[in-house]
Amino acid sequence: MTSAADLARLRARITALEGLGRTAAGGVMPLGLPAVDTMLPGGGVALGGLHDIQPLTAAVEPALAFAAVWLGRLAAQRDRPVLWVTADCEPYAPALAALGLPPSRLVVARPKGRAQLLWAMETALQCSGLAGVAGEVGGLDLTAVRRLQLAAQASGVTALVVNSGEGANNALTRWRVGPAPSAAGGGTWRWRLQLVRCRGRAALGNEWLVEWDAQDQGFVHPAAESPPLYANARATHFG
Repeated sequence: MTSAADLARLRARITALEGLGRTAAGGVMPLGLPAVDTMLPGGGVALGGLHDIQPLTAAVEPALAFAAVWLGRLAAQRDRPVLWVTADCEPYAPALAALGLPPSRLVVARPKGRAQLLWAMETALQCSGLAGVAGEVGGLDLTAVRRLQLAAQASGVTALVVNSGEGANNALTRWRVGPAPSAAGGGTWRWRLQLVRCRGRAALGNEWLVEWDAQDQGFVHPAAESPPLYANARATHFG
């Protein structure tokens, strides 16, 4: 019969193989929203792993903008450049700067086709001189998820996929991001933000209404309003 100690050792080994130990080794990056950060192991999104960002609606721009904010925070925290991989048109630099990602910290790669895009992401994730790599994909199979996750875990570089297809269930976190009406009118970014999966946490269904402040270059604390929670801030459009 398997003893409790044997089961504990087996769980620890599985945890290490899945990359859950990276939170302690690679650290975390708080998003700056306590209501969100407290839902994440260690109080922030884990560095050196794969995170999946899915559009809530047919509009992919809110998810792209949220990824840009995430990349900008990674670049600032680690003082390293980040890579954006896209088979589509290049992101609009002034809009990225308004979202906290200045052109001086950004490298853009435009591979041809899905296979080259995934190869470019995996290769870039092996470069520890980068803070993060983001790619726009239309769904990921288990093999692709595993390869990206292993590359990110080995180097400590964070991988983001803006995923318009099926969710990557093996990612450290999975988010759904959609547009929300702005009380301040045009020229602001406001998102519906859902955390639907977080490795190391039970099933989630949390949703927040979040805005970004281009002047302060960061999220602020959620206001004391009825759910969904609000974070007061402002930003410009993605492109």
